[in-house]
Amino acid sequence: MKMKKVLTLAAAFTMAVSITACGGKSATPEPAPESPSTEAKTSAPDPSAPELKPEDGAKLVVWESKDERAYTDAVIKAFTEKYGVEVTLEEVNPTDQAGKLLQDGPSGMAADVVMFPHDNLGKVAAANLVLPNDSFEAETRDQNTEAAIQGVTFNDVLYGYPRAAETYLMYYNKDLIKEAPKSFEEVIEFSKTFTDKSKNKYGIMWETGNLYFNYPFLASTGGYIYGNGGTDINDIGLNNEGTIKSMEVYSSLKEVLPVKSGDITPDIKRGLFTSGDLAIDINGPWELGTYKEALGDKLGVAPIPAIGGQPAVSFSGIKAWYVNSYSKYPNAARLFANFATSEEAQLQLSELVGSVPTNKKAQESDQIKNDPYVSAFTEQFKNSQPMPSIPEMGNVWAPVGAALAEIWDNNKDVKETLDKAVTQLQELNSSAAGK
Repeated sequence: MKMKKVLTLAAAFTMAVSITACGGKSATPEPAPESPSTEAKTSAPDPSAPELKPEDGAKLVVWESKDERAYTDAVIKAFTEKYGVEVTLEEVNPTDQAGKLLQDGPSGMAADVVMFPHDNLGKVAAANLVLPNDSFEAETRDQNTEAAIQGVTFNDVLYGYPRAAETYLMYYNKDLIKEAPKSFEEVIEFSKTFTDKSKNKYGIMWETGNLYFNYPFLASTGGYIYGNGGTDINDIGLNNEGTIKSMEVYSSLKEVLPVKSGDITPDIKRGLFTSGDLAIDINGPWELGTYKEALGDKLGVAPIPAIGGQPAVSFSGIKAWYVNSYSKYPNAARLFANFATSEEAQLQLSELVGSVPTNKKAQESDQIKNDPYVSAFTEQFKNSQPMPSIPEMGNVWAPVGAALAEIWDNNKDVKETLDKAVTQLQELNSSAAGK
């Protein structure tokens, strides 16, 4: 990590801003309009419009995770130097931000710019708590991957300013397994020679009861959660023929991972992998720093092995900034969110914390291509699907997680168990809709 680059971040943020002016909001907090017009969603920037400027006396508060504040501290310094806007950072875990916004947004107590996992976008946008990304829509769409844009869009309205992508891949210890397996059949073949439960040694491990990490065993051969890009709750693909085919591979892995799903935790996996008792771990970029420090050159990364003869389709999450609808300074907040997600900013974030850029030019940069770890995540991301962002996604986790545990721990029939999970999900969706 070359921290001196942080001190010169301002020089990296000289990109000109030429956009459509957006009507400023008064100092009195007002929620966003319930239904942004079609014209607002699709109109291109007017080159004759004046440059968007921060409101007089604007001061911003942004929420950021503790782990990534080095990047945001640098962005804030550069942004303040350019626009003269004071910005205060408050450490809030991303998974807590949507809940805090729902609670504190209307009272004016929430940050002006927030960041949360994109599968929370539906409930936040439905409550009119974030403003559409309108002033910078054209350039945001042009500069970022389609998966990133899909992830930060709800009801055909772009809300987010993407800054990084998250998915998971296969970490492996080169001292224990020389080459990355290309298929789960190869994983099983290797694990039969390595796994020894009595010695707490395992060929492979992942969170077998967690839907997030098990999406490849649902989607790689044709399964899905909701149809039409994750928006049609009347089309549930969690128990179709494709899902059953992938889940056959999932079930076959129990032979080489004889551990109950509840006994596989991040801490347990981390301890086993860093001590050399676990050869392969399916995990995300948040473990990269720890694993590099523990294994050094022995650490290998590769895409998730093929499932049913098809490339493994992982879940992806999009980290993005969003502008609070109740911000007193929405123009300044828009400027910050856009400024902090440029190509240069995403590359800086990647260098500091190992994140995967969503910016297409950043992904093709030498910095990313020459980093074997980040480039591997980038490749897996290209074969990922963003988690649905509609509010009904919140109903999926519990029934599917329970079904996975039943199949893994108790050898329940895959089709019958998934059928029950889908029925429960349909009931939850109907109940939420008041049907």
